[in-house]
Amino acid sequence: MFGQSIAVFAALSGPAHVVEAANPAFFATIGKDRARIGVPVAELLPELAGQGFLDLLDQVYRSGEPYTGRDARVVLDTGTQAREMFFDFTYEPRRDPSGTVIGIRVIGVETTQIKDAQRLLTKHRALLEQIARQAPLTEVLDGMARSIENLSPHGVLVSILLADPDGTHLLHGAAPGLPGFYNQAIEGIATGDGVGSCGTAAHRREPVITTAISTDPAWEAFRDLAEAAGLGSCLSMPILARDGHLLGTFALYHRTPRTPEDIDLALARLFADTAALAIERHHIEQAQQAAEASAQSALEELTKTVRSERQLRAEAEQRAAAAAELNARMRAAAATQADRPHPDHCQLGGATGCAEPAEIKITDSLGPLRLGLHRPRRRGHPQRPVGVHRQRRTRRPGRLPQPLTSGPNVPADHEGRSIRPG
Repeated sequence: MFGQSIAVFAALSGPAHVVEAANPAFFATIGKDRARIGVPVAELLPELAGQGFLDLLDQVYRSGEPYTGRDARVVLDTGTQAREMFFDFTYEPRRDPSGTVIGIRVIGVETTQIKDAQRLLTKHRALLEQIARQAPLTEVLDGMARSIENLSPHGVLVSILLADPDGTHLLHGAAPGLPGFYNQAIEGIATGDGVGSCGTAAHRREPVITTAISTDPAWEAFRDLAEAAGLGSCLSMPILARDGHLLGTFALYHRTPRTPEDIDLALARLFADTAALAIERHHIEQAQQAAEASAQSALEELTKTVRSERQLRAEAEQRAAAAAELNARMRAAAATQADRPHPDHCQLGGATGCAEPAEIKITDSLGPLRLGLHRPRRRGHPQRPVGVHRQRRTRRPGRLPQPLTSGPNVPADHEGRSIRPG
């Protein structure tokens, strides 16, 4: 019955707990290279020392009382080959016809996947809380990848790639377990059919399963790179937004060729959807920040415009005030001038009271002369001297000045004829 059972069974005998019989699941669990009978458990599985299981076997053998454990943690193998596993198990005493304990039956069911699923759900809730409090996208994606890698029982490696705005290239998002040279080499790869697992999944918008990278045609251009990174198989899931456009890819790598199990597919879908939520939230935050920056820039420009308008208005008011003041001064000066006599109104022998000097303009070959003649003063006042002022006239080059031959200002003799100079 136990030969085909998924439960682990072993029959131990004597106080040394020698393995008398075991089913294939038991040997698969401890490692097929250690599939032997007739050997004490302590010798077959030395790593159990210090973990409490050998002490429990001794206790059941001595007391004859069975023991049941739930989600018991056991570490098998050592060093880099060490594996953490969880079991529900029972130790039952084996008795002879007289009732004497002669050995122990070991029955166990591995609960590692259930335990890992519980841990992953806990991590998943923590990731959702991170997204809700708007943690940075890199922090969310890196934490997601590390959680899966730490809890996976098969040494899985996680890669999350982000689509560029056009959806034609994939950029690094998170891949803590992959070598740096590998991440750099695939940075910016194009999306397209036959471009590795991730490029193909992004192009098709559907999961792509590569059971053996070494022989898959889609990996021809990246086969040497994958071999250098120690990658044997890949499951790539597209990360899609709610409206169906591409956000990126979520990939699970294994070191050896391998067909993914149902748990792998469920895990990839769950965390691809979670990554989509985080990426969409990040895009919304970026859009909000851009809108806020644009609004702030517009507000600053409006403030500058208002400030400039106020400054121009103030300058216009100052200029208007200065113009009004100048206009007032000009009006006052005009009024003052209107009350004073003007020289052009004064003539020889003119009206009494004109105190301004009269002028006679005489023009000769040397240019015009202005004779400033003052009216005679009233008696008792000395006469001012008459001033003679010459005004030079600019002549054009090559042209001689022309004397005046007639006119009221040209001197004449006693017969009225003009006196010509020279």
